Amino acid sequence: MTEDSLLPIDLPAVRRKKLTVAFDGGNQSSDGGLLLLREAERQLQIASRLAAAFSDRRNPTRISHPMTELMKTRMFAICCGHVDANDLDRLRHDPLLKMAVGRAPETGEALCSQSTMSRLENAPRRSEAAQLTGALVDQFCESFPARPEEAIFDIDDTFDAVHGGQQMAFWNAHYGERGFLPMHVYHVESGRPVVAILREATTPKGQEVRTVIRHLTKRIRRHWPTTRISFRGDSHYGRAEAMDWAETNGVGYIFGFPGNSVLDRACKAVADNLRLRHVASSDEKMRAYTSFQYQAKSWPRPRKIVARIEASMRQQTAQHCTQEIDIRYVVTSMEGDALHLYEDVYCRRGQMENLIKLHKAQLSSDRTSCHSATANQVRLVLHTAAFWIMHKLREAVPKTSALAKAEFATIRERLIKIGARVVEHAARIRVHLPTSCPEAALFRDIAIGFMPAAP
Repeated sequence: MTEDSLLPIDLPAVRRKKLTVAFDGGNQSSDGGLLLLREAERQLQIASRLAAAFSDRRNPTRISHPMTELMKTRMFAICCGHVDANDLDRLRHDPLLKMAVGRAPETGEALCSQSTMSRLENAPRRSEAAQLTGALVDQFCESFPARPEEAIFDIDDTFDAVHGGQQMAFWNAHYGERGFLPMHVYHVESGRPVVAILREATTPKGQEVRTVIRHLTKRIRRHWPTTRISFRGDSHYGRAEAMDWAETNGVGYIFGFPGNSVLDRACKAVADNLRLRHVASSDEKMRAYTSFQYQAKSWPRPRKIVARIEASMRQQTAQHCTQEIDIRYVVTSMEGDALHLYEDVYCRRGQMENLIKLHKAQLSSDRTSCHSATANQVRLVLHTAAFWIMHKLREAVPKTSALAKAEFATIRERLIKIGARVVEHAARIRVHLPTSCPEAALFRDIAIGFMPAAP
C-alpha cells in the first residue's frame, strides 16, 4: 500500500441508528463556487492582462507553472477566503481549484506551493510593480462597452497595521500602530476598483496627491480622451497642488475643506438666520446651505466653497439645552447649487467606505506582511484583481435576487462555499453538487448567464 487509509469513526447514534464517519467520499472540494469564479475571470481576462504586464525572468524550459496560472491560483484562492500564500500548500491538490486554473482535477499535476507564490510576489522590480498597477487602470477602462461622457472617482486611504520590519511602515499616532495607509480609487457609478497604491501611514501631501491624480488621469485619457474626469475625496486630498493641476488640465474636483475664521465669517449671516428659524421650530435639527468664492493665501485664484450649516439642540441637563451650530466646508470646481453639490455629490462618497471594507476586510488586502514594499504593492494588485472577479460574479446575479447587492462575504458563504465531488472520466469531468444546496436555482442561472451566446 502506498497511501494511508483513515479508519472509520463511530459517533453517538441518531434516532437509535448507528453513525459511522469515514474519509471515503471521493475527490471533493469545499469551494464549488470556483466554477462560477472561473467563468467570471474568463470574461474579464484579468489574469492574462496582469501576466502580460509581469516580467517573467524564469528559464522557459524549466517552468512548471505558467504566469497566467499563478495569477489565477492566487486570485481564486483569495476569492474563496484562502488569503495567505501558506494556504496554497494545502490547496495544491484541490480538484476544483486545479480545474479553475486549467488543469485536470485528478490526472493534472499539483498546483504551485507557497514558496513559488512567495517568489512570484517578490520577483518584480519597482518599475514592474508600477506596470502591474497601471494594468489595473487599463482593466477598468476596457471593462466599459462605450466611453462615458463623465466619470467621477472616489479617492481615499485606509489603515493597514503591520507587525514586522516591513519597508515604508510608519507609526501613526491616530491609530497607535505602525502600518501603511494605502490609497484606494474607485469609480463612483459602477463601484469598480481602479487602483490601490501602497504608501506610508502619513497624511498625503499636496505633491503626492497631485502625482496620483496626474498619472491616473493620463492613463485613463489614453482610453477615454473626451470623458470629463472628476475626483472626489475628503479634506486630506483638497490640496492646493492637486487643485492647481486639475484646473490647468480640465479635471473636476470636489474635496472636503477644513474650516477657519474667515470662512465662518462668510457664513455668519446664513448661520444666524438658521439659528432663529431653528429656535422657532419644533425640529430637532435644521440645515442650511450656501456657497461663495474664497481665496486662501497659497491659492493663485479664488475657488468655490460650499458650506453646510446645521443647527441642533444638545441637552446638558433635564432643564437646560444649548443650541449648537456645526459647519462643514467643501471646495469644488463643479457647477450647481450648494445643496445639490453637498448632499447629492459630496456626501455620497460615503459609499466608498463600503467598497474599502470589501477590499480590506472581506478580501483581506491588509495582509501586507512582505518585507519589501514592492512585494506588498504586488499583493495589493492581486487582491484588487480578486475584487474584480467577485464584483463580476455579483454583477451576474439577477437583479431580483437578494444577493444582487450582497457583500462579498455573503456571496462567498452562499455561492462559493459549496461542497462538490469531482469525477474525472476519460472524455468528461463531472462535478456533483449537493442536491440540498439552498442556492441551486441561483447557481444554475448564473452559470447559464456566463455561457457564451450561441452563434
